[in-house]
Amino acid sequence: MNIRHTLFVCTSCATVWKDGKPQGKSGGEVFLESLTQLHQTWELQGEFPIKAVQCMSACSHPCAVSFTAVGKHTYLFGDLPISEESLSTTAAAVLECADRYYNKTDGLLPWSERPEPLKKGIIARIPPIDI
Repeated sequence: MNIRHTLFVCTSCATVWKDGKPQGKSGGEVFLESLTQLHQTWELQGEFPIKAVQCMSACSHPCAVSFTAVGKHTYLFGDLPISEESLSTTAAAVLECADRYYNKTDGLLPWSERPEPLKKGIIARIPPIDI
């Protein structure tokens, strides 16, 4: 497929703050590391890059990711489970959903086709712009 795709990952999600300063790694950074590790062997690695984003303004719904591509709907997902027990499962689910998104000409992801961790956490579906 020749359409450019991107998976954005918020790195400031689930940050612990003390005295106005971030403490340690944020949940978003931990999630990005897990996702990046899986992404290295993913079949769509070269077609669907990951881009770290400082903030996606979904602070009340950490952790947040977004799928976007030219001519397709853009999705913003949040409330992704990233506990130690669920981290690898959630990362795998994000790539599975990204694969489905990649294979949809319009980018529409019906609820029934989304992996479980991405069924409840939809924050936005933004229509594509006409180019």
